[in-house]
Amino acid sequence: MAVAKAVAKLLKISRFRFWIYAAGPYVIGYTIGASGFNDFLRPEYYIYLLYFFVPANIIIYGINDYFDTETDMLNPKKDTKELRVFGEERRKLGTLLAAVILFSIGLMVLQDNMAKLLFAGFLFLAIFYSAPPFRFKSKPFLDFVSNYLYIMPGVFGHYIVSGKIPDTLILLAGFFHISAMHIFSAVPDIEYDRRTGIISTPVFIGRKPALLMVTGFWTALAYLAITLTNYHPLSFLVFIYPAIPISVLFFKQDINRVYWTLPYINTSLGGLLWLALVNHKIIPFFPNLF
Repeated sequence: MAVAKAVAKLLKISRFRFWIYAAGPYVIGYTIGASGFNDFLRPEYYIYLLYFFVPANIIIYGINDYFDTETDMLNPKKDTKELRVFGEERRKLGTLLAAVILFSIGLMVLQDNMAKLLFAGFLFLAIFYSAPPFRFKSKPFLDFVSNYLYIMPGVFGHYIVSGKIPDTLILLAGFFHISAMHIFSAVPDIEYDRRTGIISTPVFIGRKPALLMVTGFWTALAYLAITLTNYHPLSFLVFIYPAIPISVLFFKQDINRVYWTLPYINTSLGGLLWLALVNHKIIPFFPNLF
């Protein structure tokens, strides 16, 4: 019973619904950089796959919960889907975070200099997105720029398998996607953030301009996705993304309800992209579905 409760709490701290946001880019980046099936037999692929599924998310969301106690008092998301931590619970979370961060630093011993730099970049952004003294989440425009932390696992995965950084346009597409994701997810929190002094981009520019910015970023992502794949018919599915803020802006969809569909959309389209990559370059005998 105690073990089950501990596991349930760990799942809440790491926000398992969002595990794919760090692990997914890692898998995609690694797959883009891989040259063949044997690359997926390398032990480091599985070490970092497990890392970006659980420990990385404990850092990202645990740090957020540890330093956001004021906002969390007001936010109804914490009543069911997420976790509030106070007093002794906050102290225990601090101990867990220290252990996971030390483990993460230990992994860097096995990395070359460039891999260390990329991995340290991920850790820096994951920690100081919510933690002082930088606390990027409380600074307009820096909040969504620093959210590039979710793309860093993909850059890292690409590098450890290929020895190279992904192409600039791929990095730019990642920026457009993760910036839109961040701004859209911050819109429902405008009132709670404003009341506790967090000046996020949506708080600073307002709800409607924020949703228009999201639409612009996701439209730019769609353009890059379509042109980079040479107008492949399946690439047009990426227009689902700009349709999301449009549905809220012009068709008055409930943003809170739409927000909780994003993990399913990201997982579905990310999985389709992975299958397309596997089909294209990793397993030449894979059935030609694309």
